[in-house]
Amino acid sequence: MFDKLEDTLLRYEEVLNELSEPDVLNNQVRYQKLMKEQADLEPVVTKYKEYKVTKAGIEDSLAMLEEETDEELRELAKEELNECKANIENIENELRILLLPKDPNDDKNVIVEIRAGAGGDEAALFAADLYRMYCRFAESNRWKVDTMNSNENGIGGFKEIVFMINGLGAYSKLKYESGVHRVQRIPATESGGRIHTSTATVAIMPEVEEVEVELDMNDCKFDVFRASGNGGQCVNTTDSAVRLTHIPTGIVISCQDEKSQLKNKDKALKVLRARLYELECAKAHDAEAEARRSQIGTGDRSEKIRTYNYPQGRVTDHRIKLTLHKLDTVMDGDLNEVLDSLIAADQAAKLAKMSEN
Repeated sequence: MFDKLEDTLLRYEEVLNELSEPDVLNNQVRYQKLMKEQADLEPVVTKYKEYKVTKAGIEDSLAMLEEETDEELRELAKEELNECKANIENIENELRILLLPKDPNDDKNVIVEIRAGAGGDEAALFAADLYRMYCRFAESNRWKVDTMNSNENGIGGFKEIVFMINGLGAYSKLKYESGVHRVQRIPATESGGRIHTSTATVAIMPEVEEVEVELDMNDCKFDVFRASGNGGQCVNTTDSAVRLTHIPTGIVISCQDEKSQLKNKDKALKVLRARLYELECAKAHDAEAEARRSQIGTGDRSEKIRTYNYPQGRVTDHRIKLTLHKLDTVMDGDLNEVLDSLIAADQAAKLAKMSEN
């Protein structure tokens, strides 16, 4: 680990030197790339420098205990030694986490798909509640939400809604949300007061650049049609909606939220690239599937990951056996405790795997 840290420190200094060179300042592409690398290395370097200072503090305290005869100074040295020893263990753990391989998608925007599952109209209303929850969470992080397609059920629910969250680190936070979300409550449509169980599926996909996915436009079939639902006179009176079919995979994507057919086509292509990228990632991760399933799940949208129980006011994440009795605040977008716990569980699993190898 420490060889790797020394290499990281050396590379950080090289990057700083390169950033000060006039040639680099005049090359914006190179400059931006180096700035990104510096930002990635900085937390590791800062923590490693803290480790070195703490390590030096331990050595100084030990030397003082060997040389010093004054009892008062020896007591001070013992206190400092104990404090440094306690700190260094925490710093070492933090360094191990910082050195874990970084997911290359972590800084990306995300495309979120929410679909009503079992439960009819109640499932569609729950899908709308999940959409609102993610929108509130995005707002709290000052991220922008852009709706790409929606299919309403007429009573305020969504049979399906697809949207993009634009914000640095959005994928790193939300990537654990893929799967089946289950709600237990008395539906607004239920006259007998019985608790029903309904579901909605969530898929989280990183936004993918054109260069990251090879897409042959000859494999794409576009149909245009008149948009339905709310949207005003322009949306509903022109053939602005787009249906994109990817012939090799059979993936079908509809986008109708923009007035412009061109913009809807562009959004549909964004979703298609994300879906194709997700398929490729699923193939690549097959070898790791068992390890991932035993920790925080596979991220597969067919896997039940969380229950929202309204009568008990609780949220339970089944992957890490976390239960919080704060349903109202979670549904209002306060997902930090849940997501931080999932991130911590994932890091612990990766650290355990590293120690085995």
